[in-house]
Amino acid sequence: MPGTTARPVDTMPTAADSITCYLHGKDHNRPHLLSQAFTADARLQMQVQTAAIHFPALTAGRAAIAELLVTSFNQRYENVYTFCLGVPPPAVSASWRCDWMVVMSEKGSGINRVGCGRYDWRFAPDSGLVQSLHITIEQMQLLPPEVLPALIGWVTKLPYPWCPPERLLRQAPDLPALQPVLQRLGGFG
Repeated sequence: MPGTTARPVDTMPTAADSITCYLHGKDHNRPHLLSQAFTADARLQMQVQTAAIHFPALTAGRAAIAELLVTSFNQRYENVYTFCLGVPPPAVSASWRCDWMVVMSEKGSGINRVGCGRYDWRFAPDSGLVQSLHITIEQMQLLPPEVLPALIGWVTKLPYPWCPPERLLRQAPDLPALQPVLQRLGGFG
């Protein structure tokens, strides 16, 4: 993904730059990229509406966010693809809301997870970095290890990290366990 993981240090990031750095950091186990995504005192709130995954409700500070969503996360999961659905936000944005979908597999068990929810972003006006992020996890489906090739075949053909929801839905593999996620995303919020 050339050109999307770093930007010149003398330019203020756009909202899309900050979001993209977060996604690349999380999905590719690059905690250093969170310095290009979040303010040092950023806050993360998690609202988990499923018993299939657990996160603390509040995490304060960029270092703690990086530990939770990059370092610790990547100790447990691999093959992580997170998509923001729709178009990127305008360059200068105070806030942005978008749906998301993630596909990942557990390192230990090989179980695959496909989840979705909503991101609510707030950006610092002086830096363009994320000041606060509220992640709502609405669905998290567990799928057996043998479906990984179908999932990877699907997500590697989608535009990353910004994906039109209709394309994601149109190209989804025919797996019954995906239906709750696809139905949620079919409503586009």
